[in-house]
Amino acid sequence: MKAHNGGTMKTAKIIAFPQRPKRQSQPRAEALPAEATLWSVFAERCERNPRKRAVRDADGSMTYAELLALSAQLSRIFLREAERNPARRMIGMLGQNSAIHLATLLGCARAGLAMVPINWRLAEEEWCWQARASGLCAVVEGFGHRMPQDVMAAEAITAIGQSTIRLLPREPVVGTELGRAALPALVGYTSGTTGRPKGAILTQAALLANATNAQALFEITPDDRVLTILPMFHVGGLNIQTLPALLAGAEIILQQKFDADEFFDALAQHRPTLTLLVPAVMAALIAHPRWKSADLSCLRAAGAGSSIVPLPLIEAFQSRGVPIQQVYGSTETAPITIAQSREEALAAPGSIGRPAALSEARLGPLGEIQVKGPNIMQGYLNNPQATAEAFADGWFRTGDIGRVDADGRWWFTDRLHHIIISGGENISPAEVERVLATAPGVLECAVIGKPDAKWGEVPLAVVVPGEGFDLHHVLDVFEGQLARFKRPREVAVVAALPRNALGKLDLPALRALVLRET
Repeated sequence: MKAHNGGTMKTAKIIAFPQRPKRQSQPRAEALPAEATLWSVFAERCERNPRKRAVRDADGSMTYAELLALSAQLSRIFLREAERNPARRMIGMLGQNSAIHLATLLGCARAGLAMVPINWRLAEEEWCWQARASGLCAVVEGFGHRMPQDVMAAEAITAIGQSTIRLLPREPVVGTELGRAALPALVGYTSGTTGRPKGAILTQAALLANATNAQALFEITPDDRVLTILPMFHVGGLNIQTLPALLAGAEIILQQKFDADEFFDALAQHRPTLTLLVPAVMAALIAHPRWKSADLSCLRAAGAGSSIVPLPLIEAFQSRGVPIQQVYGSTETAPITIAQSREEALAAPGSIGRPAALSEARLGPLGEIQVKGPNIMQGYLNNPQATAEAFADGWFRTGDIGRVDADGRWWFTDRLHHIIISGGENISPAEVERVLATAPGVLECAVIGKPDAKWGEVPLAVVVPGEGFDLHHVLDVFEGQLARFKRPREVAVVAALPRNALGKLDLPALRALVLRET
């Protein structure tokens, strides 16, 4: 997940908000003990208030004690599956948002294993590749999503249905916690610039550090109610507010997937105090018939990220009394690295804020934003070369260009690498080009982002045609190979792809050529 905003200096409309003391830095936070684990922190929270509601989802609700017991039961099942093949330490999670998603993560943490969230919006071929690449020993699946049985059998992967999990006894499990702070807890796959996604390894310590950043940033307390509408298969939906709020003792309200009517219903029925949005969702809410009459007064703030957030969207929410706190980061950073506090959101709309409580940031060569902190990934799974290339002297290279103004605020200005962000989803052009190049009659091809009013940008295929090329059927090659959101909507035909003196694709020239004509 990339979360950032443009570097424009346009000033947003000024709205009156309750005043708080001015800060020139991020809210302070206390780091947890070095030996703390996800399980120990969550268990300690459960002991404080076991009967408090922890999660609401489509199937009902769970108290903290019930979620703790379910997670412990799952840890025992996961450990049994991992013991069948000690080389496999990963548990897949395929399904829409539910309490079981959180129980799976916590169960993995207790067993010393790692959860691999699988994007249910991807094509089955992509699910299968990810299962093989990560070496899953089991997959939790449900809500209409099931892994192909032939792949499960061939890879000896066990399916654990969510309906079965719901029937597990809500009783504590006797046994020793096997989790450790330095062990991987989450492997998030991220679209990079070179073909297949890479699995970013986040340790328990990294997730706890990110939670500390989030709790300070959004001032999360046990009294909060967090409405989660973004998918938890992304680190944004899982880690910007949801997991940090759970570890703080707050109540989580989960929607299976975004639905504007359900969002407005939740505002009226549950009165959440915080939520997280992306530009496409913000635009859909503003355009909805219920927007003007909806009571948003329960929301203290909303986080926003995943792509450039247009100022008109920020202004629309802030005019209704909801500050939009922007968050900058990526899957590799868990993701919070630079972000806006509530005060910063009101003082400088459009900025991405300041380094988070436990994070550091600097500008590297070419103005690249580079970050450091205990929340940064351990590396890419089974990819030492990509891991080495991702760091410079211990600093993670984000691939984004930014600047810092005279007041110490950070601004995103451009990308060093070619990534398309459509509706909050990162799309690697190289991954799309890999499939497009196999279509009949495609001599050369490239994929670029085309501006789109609804999604921000969408993939556009650029093709140099040869013998056998069929403009009307060339996009059929993507069927069953890539998720629909990754597939180009249009095809632009050119005589040749523009290249620079070194023979490399000249992206600015290609964009100027194609986008002018489409």
